[in-house]
Amino acid sequence: MKKTFVLEAVMLAVYGELLVPPEPVEYIIPLSTIYELEEILHSPDPIMLDDEEDAHVRTVISHMIRYFDDPFTRKKLQKGLVAPWSTVSFPYQDDVTLTVLRAEDTAYWGELFDPIETELLLAAMRCEVPLLTDQLDLQKRIIEHQAPVQFYDIEDFTFAVEEGISLEDLRG
Repeated sequence: MKKTFVLEAVMLAVYGELLVPPEPVEYIIPLSTIYELEEILHSPDPIMLDDEEDAHVRTVISHMIRYFDDPFTRKKLQKGLVAPWSTVSFPYQDDVTLTVLRAEDTAYWGELFDPIETELLLAAMRCEVPLLTDQLDLQKRIIEHQAPVQFYDIEDFTFAVEEGISLEDLRG
């Protein structure tokens, strides 16, 4: 059975293990985070501390940008993501499916979370799947403000895929 997670597009580039999961996965990615890829790629700020890792991540980001800029993919996104909360799915690699989501309502929590964080949280709530993140500050605020989402730190990705904790277990 395929495990599903919500995450930002850039996480796929930064964390290569997400693209070679131990079991089939589906990643739900808010459309706005795909638009962020171009900005991140051309930023003068390093993405990674190590120069070789930074170059590799930028290469993966470039590949992802080309993938989403492909005429077939772009057309499918434009036609499929018209209504709020609509989705379009693509097989990306072996055992990896990307589902792009047109999230709406980035003011749900006011200024507690930025618009991208809000889209990620709302997507996780709406789809009832966990959020994958490496942002400790976001994790802390999710707990502090009791946002009703399950999340895993990227470091716990293998556990999340192979075992995980079900929503029923969390609710019980």
